[in-house]
Amino acid sequence: MLELDLSADIQALRSTFNDIQSVVDVDALAAEIARLSDEAGAPDLWDDPEQAQKVTSALSHRQAEMSRITAVAQRLDDLEVLVELANEMEDEESAAEARRELVDLEKVIGDLEVQTLLDGEYDDRAAVVTIRSGAGGDDATDFAEMLMRMYLRWAERHKYPVKVMDTSYAEGAGIKSATFEIDAPYAYGTLSVEAGTHRLARISPFGAADKRQTSFAAVEVIPVMEEAVEVDIPEGDIRVDVFRSSGPGGQSVNTTDSAVRITHIPTGIVVSMQNEKSQIQNRAAAMRVLQTRLLLLKREEEAAKKKELAGTITASWGDQMRSYFLYGQQLVKDLRTGHEVGNPAVVFDGDLDGFIAAGIRWRKRKDDDD
Repeated sequence: MLELDLSADIQALRSTFNDIQSVVDVDALAAEIARLSDEAGAPDLWDDPEQAQKVTSALSHRQAEMSRITAVAQRLDDLEVLVELANEMEDEESAAEARRELVDLEKVIGDLEVQTLLDGEYDDRAAVVTIRSGAGGDDATDFAEMLMRMYLRWAERHKYPVKVMDTSYAEGAGIKSATFEIDAPYAYGTLSVEAGTHRLARISPFGAADKRQTSFAAVEVIPVMEEAVEVDIPEGDIRVDVFRSSGPGGQSVNTTDSAVRITHIPTGIVVSMQNEKSQIQNRAAAMRVLQTRLLLLKREEEAAKKKELAGTITASWGDQMRSYFLYGQQLVKDLRTGHEVGNPAVVFDGDLDGFIAAGIRWRKRKDDDD
């Protein structure tokens, strides 16, 4: 006789889920969605396209957050019904489905629980990710491209919109740098734990046979700021260079000098944009990113530099946060949390949630200890 008892497991999940709902404040979230919906429905909304974009983006993010909450609540109810059905009908197939759903819900609710730890000032914002190759020659530029694909695949797995803003291709393999925006709720808080120096150790496909090569790439993550009015950048503090956009191997993809590189002279911060259609658009996008970086720099200086700014990462020995071993023992290991995966292929294909969750919990513990 079939007797499937998952009541204790389901009750534990409900308890965790109730705590999540309390932290999220579902009533306040619903009120915010109602307010933004009213603004989005205003007949003159698109008279100011920039403000309209902010409203519709904020509404989309809040609705997505609410959808995740309501979907989990419904799935918990459905799971209880499925367990009852399996017992009443003595149906092993329904029992197996219930067990699978329990495991899946444990992961989904675990992910939501991690999100409740994202309570930083900018954690709920979209993210701009920049990857730069470091020491290691062709292996480093190839590694930088592997990391870019890894994060794009992670975003694709979660159905997060991505906009590539700039790509600087290397003369040999891979890329010198790339910048892209991931437009999703809590993208910055989630991905900020990925910032740091990543190290790759493998048998080089570019050098002498059977020679092990170590290479590095730096990952920088900053939030998308709606406004950066607190940062005033005098024209005399920046140098603006325009150039022709290019693709892999230097192949031209644009017949006009529409790409823009802005250098902030006092700090040495450089921002390049080339994926918009016009020079004006590229300059505006570059200025937004520059303002954000300067704002973060200002905030960190005011906080006595409790943490290093992402742009100071050296992408070399002594500053590593994760190692990827592609020879001998196949392994990806985070040096801060100890989290590791013995199949690098799935990690490079975007399976990063375990590393990200471990990183968020590690950071929370570290902040609490401080």
